[in-house]
Amino acid sequence: MEKEKYELEFLINASRKILFNFISTPSGLAGWFAEDVHIRGDVFTFIWEGSEEKAKLLTKKKDESAKFRWLSNEPSDKSYFELRLINDPLTRQLILFVTDFAEEDELDDAKMLWESQIDDLKNKLGV
Repeated sequence: MEKEKYELEFLINASRKILFNFISTPSGLAGWFAEDVHIRGDVFTFIWEGSEEKAKLLTKKKDESAKFRWLSNEPSDKSYFELRLINDPLTRQLILFVTDFAEEDELDDAKMLWESQIDDLKNKLGV
C-alpha cells in the first residue's frame, strides 16, 4: 500500500539553536520523541517502552532541519520524516514543519501522534 505524504506546522516560541538541538541530537530527541535515543555513525536508535526502531539520518542542515528514514522500511519505500525550522516571513515566529508519510487508513492516528509528541516537546522547552 502506498504511503501518503503529509505536513504539519507547529508554532514554537523558542530559540532556533535550542530547538534545532531538540530535533537533531540524541539527547534532544530523548524525552519528547522517544524515551531514549542512541547514535552510531548516522544511525539513530529510538527506544519506546522496551521496543526500538532504527532510522538513518539522511540530511542535517545546521539550525535548519533533520531528515530521517526508518531502516525497517522496505527498500522500495522512499518515505522519510523531516523536522524543519522556518521563520514565518510575516510574523518572524519560529515554525516547526513536520513532514512524514502514513498509509491512508493511519493518517489521522499519525497526525495525532505528532501533535502529542510536539506537546511533549513544548513541555520540555517550557513553552
